[in-house]
Amino acid sequence: MNNEPDRPRRGRGAIAFPVGYHDLHPDPSMNFQMIRWFGWVGEAEMLDEMRMAASRIVTFADWKRQFLGLAAHAAQQGRVLSAGFYWRSAEFFMEPDDPERPNARREFLAALASVYGREQGERYAVPYAVGPVQGLLPAYRFTPPRPKCTIVFFGGFDSSIEELTSAFLFLRDAGYDVIAFEGPGQGGALYDAALPMTADWHRPVSTILDHFGADRVALIGLSLGGCLVLRAAAYEPRVAYVVAYDVLTSLLDVTLRLVPPLLRWSLKGLLRFEAAAIVNWLVGRAARQRPVVQWGIQQGMQVTGTPTAYDCLQAIKRFQTDDVAAAIRQDVLLLAGSDDHYVSIEQWHHQIRMLTNARSITARLFTQGESA
Repeated sequence: MNNEPDRPRRGRGAIAFPVGYHDLHPDPSMNFQMIRWFGWVGEAEMLDEMRMAASRIVTFADWKRQFLGLAAHAAQQGRVLSAGFYWRSAEFFMEPDDPERPNARREFLAALASVYGREQGERYAVPYAVGPVQGLLPAYRFTPPRPKCTIVFFGGFDSSIEELTSAFLFLRDAGYDVIAFEGPGQGGALYDAALPMTADWHRPVSTILDHFGADRVALIGLSLGGCLVLRAAAYEPRVAYVVAYDVLTSLLDVTLRLVPPLLRWSLKGLLRFEAAAIVNWLVGRAARQRPVVQWGIQQGMQVTGTPTAYDCLQAIKRFQTDDVAAAIRQDVLLLAGSDDHYVSIEQWHHQIRMLTNARSITARLFTQGESA
C-alpha cells in the first residue's frame, strides 16, 4: 500500500508528465479518454488497470461500472489521485440525469483537494452577470514570488478546471502567475451555477480580468477553448497573447464528424433551412445506431442549455472563428495534432489563413512520431 498520495512526479524541481500514446481500447473516443486521465497522474499501475478494464468495456454502462470499480480499488490502496481521476472518468460518460453523477464529481474534487492541498490555492467564486443570466464562475490562482507575466487559462466543452491542476503548478513553478477559471457551460459554472455555455466568450474573460485586476495577459484555451480563446481575444484588448491549445475553427464540423458524410451534409442543409422536426428525427436515428452520438447530443444539450437536438446544433453553430479571426491583432500561437480524431487538420490550415491581422502567428503541428 502507498501511504503518500500519488501525484505527477517532480524532476529537477519541475513536475514531470508521462510521454507516449497507448492503445488501450479499440474505440478511439474511449481510448482517448483513458489516456487523457492517465496524463495527469502518470502512474504505471493505472495503465495496467485500464488496459484490463478495457477488455470488459463495450457500452457506456460498462465504462461506468468498470471505472467506479477502479476508483474504489485505488482508494482502498491509498492511491488518492488515481482514484479521483477514475471517479472523473466514470462521471464523464454518465447521462446528465444519472443520480450517481453528482457524487462522482464530489469524489473527484475531494481527491484533488486532498492530494494538492494548499498548493491548489484558494478557490474563488467570481460573480458573473450578463443581462438576466447570473451566477458564479469558479477560479483558482497560482502565483510565484516574482511572476514573469499572467496566464489566464480555461478548458473546453466538457472540462473541469481541477483536472489541470498539475499543469498549473508546472506553469507556476516556471515563473508564471496563473489564473484558471471555468466559464459558462463548464465544470462548476454548469453543475453548481446552471450557467449554459455562451459563444460570447469575451464576457466571462472580461469578468475574470476585472475581478483579478489583470492586464496584458496571455490567454490560453484548451480543446474547444482553442475556439473560445479567439472569440474572447477579438473583443478584449487586455489580452496581449493568444494560445489556441489546440485549434478549433468550427464546433459544428467537429460534432458532425461523428456521423456519416451523407448525413453530415444533409444536417447542415436542414439546419440552414431550419427544418427542426427532420433534424431531430435524423439525429434520433443516428443516436440509436451509435451510442457515442446519443451521449454527445445529450451532453451538448446540457452544456448549451437547449431542449432538443435541433436547438443544440443551432447553438453549436455559433462556436466558430470565421467571424472573429480578422479582428485578432495579438501575437498568436496555434497548436494542433496531425492525427487528431476530433479536429481535422484542415481546421489548422484554415485558422492560419484567417488570421490576416494578427501581430504574429506561430503554428506548431504535433505528429504521431512525437507521441501526439
